[in-house]
Order: sequence, then structure tokens, then C-alpha cells
Amino acid sequence: MRRTTVIRTGLSALLLLGTWATAGIAPATAAAPAAEAPASAGLLSAMQKDLGLTESEATARLAAEKTATAVEGKARKAAGSTYGGSWFTPDTGKLTVAVTSDRNADAVRATGATVRLVKNSARQLDTVKERLDALDAPTGVSGWRVDPKSNQVVVSVVAAQKKDNDVRDFVTRALKTGPVTVEEIAEAPRTTAAGTVGGDPYYTGNVRCSIGFSVHGGFVTAGHCGQTGAAVRGWDNSAIGNFQGSSFPGNDYAWVNVANGWWTVPVVIGWGTVSDQLVRGSNEAPVGASICRSGSTTHWHCGNVQAKNVTVNYAQGTVYSLTQTSACVEGGDSGGAYISGDQAQGVTSGGSGNCTAGGQSIYQPIKPILSRYGLTLHTA
Repeated sequence: MRRTTVIRTGLSALLLLGTWATAGIAPATAAAPAAEAPASAGLLSAMQKDLGLTESEATARLAAEKTATAVEGKARKAAGSTYGGSWFTPDTGKLTVAVTSDRNADAVRATGATVRLVKNSARQLDTVKERLDALDAPTGVSGWRVDPKSNQVVVSVVAAQKKDNDVRDFVTRALKTGPVTVEEIAEAPRTTAAGTVGGDPYYTGNVRCSIGFSVHGGFVTAGHCGQTGAAVRGWDNSAIGNFQGSSFPGNDYAWVNVANGWWTVPVVIGWGTVSDQLVRGSNEAPVGASICRSGSTTHWHCGNVQAKNVTVNYAQGTVYSLTQTSACVEGGDSGGAYISGDQAQGVTSGGSGNCTAGGQSIYQPIKPILSRYGLTLHTA
């Protein structure tokens, strides 16, 4: 933020969302936790609240997830063409890797992963999902995803619309594409931008969203929050910069440059509820891992990664290759940061339910954003 506004409590302490591009309250190094700490005390506190863990359980889980994240790439390489997907199991603290043949099983186990024999490879499941991506879906079909645990592609249908002729026709076509199963859900995901209201966010036009992560020269956020060229204002209504690139639907990502006295910091803000969390990298957490998110409406909430490679059929259009979590979101949280330990994961795209009764959320993974625009994540 601008130097004249650094005194703002909560927000200014390091610009939430990865960057309020600004906060500069103190150099990042001054706030850095001990090197051996798995996360800030605040993040551990949020995990305890939302995941029902003790402090020691949260600490142990983060350590196990860090190991699983490191193992996943090695195990996938060892499995080769027999790879059928992978997921982290909190109860055991282990990564499970599905394989379609025993021939590479020992090599996969040697990486430290548990092995499960399945029928369909990840490549086969991805191909089935690509066939569904090519279909036009009615509003009663909220989306579809590859589910490594069931070794199938799961199509989500809004229960109240399951008898709609267009929905039934889509399901019939989907079942013919390969290993597909259908689940019923209470409501479809929606994007979570909000009209201008009070709070600590950024604004473009009459839309309020949340900053994601600092990159060198700006920050990343959700594409549905603004079009390329749109002006962006900070929580104090001062000019930050402009959307330099934006994609939605299809994808849901964007980036905004920072100028006018604003600058970036590698931090996800805790809003005074939890300690601010430094960002140290962007290693992708596996399915089943814990994840926390920060947004300008509901602040900190945690959950688990439920699925990757998710297609969501929003009212505004279809978005592909998203990640689904059990963390809740509400209007205005769009664009906000998802972090696993100290690793950036992505920015809020949408969700269903709310943070009172509970719900699910969807985020756009961060690596495709960085790759698309040639950006470099700002890390501590």
C-alpha cells in the first residue's frame, strides 16, 4: 500500500492476500518465522479451528503433507504410464499412488508412497474428462472432475434439476464417454465477487474482490473480477494499477500491476485474527492435504483439497482445470489466496454454501497464471 496508509490495522500489516502489494509495515525478513517452523502460529490456529485438530496434530499434518508433496513427483515418475492419480490421507499421513499394473509398484513404494491397483490410468481419465469438456452442459450440471480415489470421472448434478430433460441428456452422453459416475449436489458453485461494500479489498468499477499473491511487479487474482485494462483501487480508494491480463471464462485468472506508491510483499495477511503468513514457494499440495484461504469478506478459513482438474459450469461460462476444496468462501472473497503451509496454491474462483452453514470452494491453481503471463512469484 502507499506509505501514508501503512498504519491501517489488520490490512496494512502486510497486505493480505499475498500482496496487498504493499503492506510494507516491516521488511519481510523481520516477520519471518524460524526456519524450522512449518507455519505461523496463526495458520496453525486456523487449522485447529476449521479442521478440528490440536496444535500438535496440525503441526504433524503439515510435516506429513510437506513430505507427501515431495514424494508425489518422484512417485508419478516411477509409475510412468501406469500412473492412475494420487492423494494424501490425513489419518495415515501417507500419499497413496494408484497404478494400473504391478510392474512399477515396487519402484513407486520405494519413493515412500502407498500403492493401490486400479483399472484406469490418469491419462485415460483425463481423456474422458476432455470429452466431457467438449460437450455443452445445461445449468443443472454444475461441473465434472477426475477423482483418483474412485478412479472415475465424477459429474455433479444439481439435485433439484436432475429430471430436467437437458440434464438427463447430458448425463446419458457423459456415461458413454468412459468411466463416469454421477453425484447429486444441493447447489451449483458460483463466482464470489461482490458489489462495492465496506471492507478491506480491492475494487474495480463496482466490484469488490480480494488480492491473491504478490508477483514481481504486481499481484495475481481472479479473472472474473475485471477485464484487461480496468483500473484497480485499494481499500483506501487510492489507485493501485490496472488489470494487465485477464481470462474468464475458460480460465479464471488475471494479474494487476502495482504503481502509485504501492509495492509487493510475499505475505498472506491474517486480518488480525491469525498471524500473517510468509509465502516461500508454490509446490502443489496433493489431494487430501490441508489448505487455508484468506479473503476480504470471510478472512481465514481452512479445509482439505478435495479434487483437481475440475470443470465448473458457472452461469457466466465454463471454467476448466480448477481445484476443489472443503474451505468455505463468500461474496468478495474472489481472487483471494489459498496456501498450504507456506506454499502458494491458487486464487479463489467460486464456491457453494457459505461460512456459516458450511460449503465448498473452487480455486484457480497459481502455476498456470504465472506461466501464462510470464510472472515470478514474490517469495520470502
